Amino acid sequence: MSLRRFRKERIKKQLFAKNRFIILNEDTFEEIFSLKLTLMNVFLVATLGAFIIIFVTTYIIAFTPLKEYIPGYSSSKLKQEATDLALKSDSLTTLLHNNELYLTSVRKALTGDVDYMKLSKDSIKAGGVETKGINLKASESELELRKKVALEDKYNLFEKAEPKVDLVLFAPVRGPITQKYNAKEKHFAVDVALAKNTPIKSVANGTVIFADWTPTNGNVIILRHNNEILSVYKHCETLTVSQGDVVRTSEVIAIAGSSGEQSTGIHLHFELWKDGYPIDPTQFIEFE
Repeated sequence: MSLRRFRKERIKKQLFAKNRFIILNEDTFEEIFSLKLTLMNVFLVATLGAFIIIFVTTYIIAFTPLKEYIPGYSSSKLKQEATDLALKSDSLTTLLHNNELYLTSVRKALTGDVDYMKLSKDSIKAGGVETKGINLKASESELELRKKVALEDKYNLFEKAEPKVDLVLFAPVRGPITQKYNAKEKHFAVDVALAKNTPIKSVANGTVIFADWTPTNGNVIILRHNNEILSVYKHCETLTVSQGDVVRTSEVIAIAGSSGEQSTGIHLHFELWKDGYPIDPTQFIEFE
């Protein structure tokens, strides 16, 4: 115990022993500066200095723009700009894809270049899926539930009447159909015989996306409606609207007559397209 106490006393004496730090002139040995120090004071000053350096360095790295000059550090502004660019790039990619689909549908409406096999996509037996062996007869419990629901709906005073369709199409002209829609023969339209100077009207509100003369179909108008529906009017003699115009339902957009390309008499070649695929117009419009 005495040896351990002796060592502690010795260390304590060394730590608190006063020493003098002197700076002398080398030529004259004149004292320029002197300072009384102990090892404990030096240790405390060094520790405090280290803490100050660590604190200042941490503050500079965390709260000042100098942190951006550290190799491998990416600033928050740079991260935000990268995120914004990524979002813009994704939006532009989506917009470009939609524009390509839109231009493809317009090109198909002008040329009628559609693969007939792709039009059978709503077949009941798609992809060779067999429907044999499926019991489609409702059970007694299901019939009872249907009756209960029908009875509740019948006397529901709070049920709101809502339209069943989003777009109503009106006949562009009235007249006999000389050639019907036939997808197998790639006749994706109905031809309606007309008298000369018969006004051709818009089937619904829309925007004129094409109004010009073509070598194969004469004067052609394409209108874009809601739900990505296109209406196409071919073999017109005179156009009364231009590309970019907004038209209303039953507004006159052209005059029927001889366009110089047809040999079957004066008629309107009318087409309907949805999402790049033709639709039989007689399913939605009465021409006669």
